[in-house]
Amino acid sequence: MSALFSPFRMAGLELANRLVVSPMCQYSGDDGCANDWHLMHLGMLVNSGAALLVVEATHVERAGRITHGCLGLYSDDNEAALARVIAQVRRAGSAKLGIQLAHSGRKGSAQRPWEGGASLKAGEDPWETIAASSIPFGDGWATPREATEADLNRVRDAFVNAARRSLRIGFDAIELHMAHGYLLHGLMSPLSNKRTDQYGGSWENRTRFPLSVARAVRAVVPKNIVLGARITGSDWREGGLTPDDAVALARMLKAEGLDFICVSSGGVAADIRNPSEPGYNVAIAARVKKEANIATRTVGLILTPEQAEGIVAKGEADMVALGRALLDDPHWGWHAAKALNADVARPPQYARAGPKLWAPAAAKK
Repeated sequence: MSALFSPFRMAGLELANRLVVSPMCQYSGDDGCANDWHLMHLGMLVNSGAALLVVEATHVERAGRITHGCLGLYSDDNEAALARVIAQVRRAGSAKLGIQLAHSGRKGSAQRPWEGGASLKAGEDPWETIAASSIPFGDGWATPREATEADLNRVRDAFVNAARRSLRIGFDAIELHMAHGYLLHGLMSPLSNKRTDQYGGSWENRTRFPLSVARAVRAVVPKNIVLGARITGSDWREGGLTPDDAVALARMLKAEGLDFICVSSGGVAADIRNPSEPGYNVAIAARVKKEANIATRTVGLILTPEQAEGIVAKGEADMVALGRALLDDPHWGWHAAKALNADVARPPQYARAGPKLWAPAAAKK
């Protein structure tokens, strides 16, 4: 029996397998609102064979977006637009549906990647960003304003309100984005947080606000709805966050009632580059799973069915998340199941392309 295609349960959520569609920014929203592009994109991936599809980083306030095209969940219009898309996607597909809630921090007010990906220029409708400290993300980036107590209170309330909207839409899982150099990660990393108040200096202080967000969101999300967080496994720079910090944070988030941890890494500064070997976060995820004793997902250059199978079979992570591999092959899960002698749900409209009804699909590799 394939480990990758075995069932897995978190809180009240039963997943048919351990394969997850990672949240992938599309930079294609209309003032935070999902549209027909998202309907097409998510509609394609909901039948990829993955058991859980996570909607891209969805920002909790308008000034918390990365780009003008990023999704948001800070207004009634945002909620109605996303609700329309999710209702259609749920009717069309078999995967459970999750959402990643985020605030961009000092990485906001940026161009879309295909426009250059740099900080917005004066004629491109930029906005003021906030961060742990008034340190730009990189050369040529705007200097953020150091977040005040009022800013942090507002952002925490915005996460709670976005979680409430997510529940009304009907998501099966909610994920807090605490990685990739965005606001919550930026507060935790000593590379980006040089504060001297209660939110800076010690590990306890640097985690104070992210933990308060987790606590506040958990208070409004029922226990049967999965709540987790994507965290950084390493900043990949001396003086930054390390795998030891990832384990410590996972333990703290578990104590706040979170159900899972997704281990990613990097992104805290523009000139940092992640490792390039396949599965570079897996060893860190394995430590988090073992030492924090919490359901763990990993992501990052997971490319082949055999690689994903090995990660789960060896107990290095409970789930694996794929991004670009699924964009390249939206039926990656179908092909992986075939390679691993397993099976996945397919829409009845596509059943005639399955191994029971089409000889080429049943043929050995």
